[in-house]
Amino acid sequence: MKNDEKDRLLRNAMEEHGDYLKRLIYTYVKDVQKAEDILQDTFVKFYTRFDQFEKRSSVKTYLYRIAVNESQNYLRSWSFRKVEFADRLRTFKQGTSAEDQYITNEGNRTLGELVKELPVKYREVIWLYYYDELTVNEISEILACSPNTVKTRLSRGRKLAKISIEEGDYEY
Repeated sequence: MKNDEKDRLLRNAMEEHGDYLKRLIYTYVKDVQKAEDILQDTFVKFYTRFDQFEKRSSVKTYLYRIAVNESQNYLRSWSFRKVEFADRLRTFKQGTSAEDQYITNEGNRTLGELVKELPVKYREVIWLYYYDELTVNEISEILACSPNTVKTRLSRGRKLAKISIEEGDYEY
């Protein structure tokens, strides 16, 4: 494939899918700056590996798969763990107890925050299904799992969300 054609495909992909991918990545990393970095890495990987794209799926699902992999790689990385530890240490040094933090944060709960607090395997399918409006089959391609697994995770994620709402943990 010619570089001009790859450049055009990249620009189109960035315009069409950039915002959706950024939101998806944010659901994993919960940090806007890091989400933007991973989004950039996603597009670089898309551009450099486009010749390997087998076109069995759409460009959209290919991009989502790259974004999910990049996000998961970041969460497994040492740099993420160092940042997470530093944040916890800073909170501890400030003398803020977990109870004080809970009381402070309790009034600010929304459904969006509820989704962010779900375990990753439920959060990702709920996000892709409801926010990005992907089909179960598209989600299964992106996450490299069966459609039945996606349906099960959707069901369990909804149940967890429902329990949190019923217990009064979240306002909507």
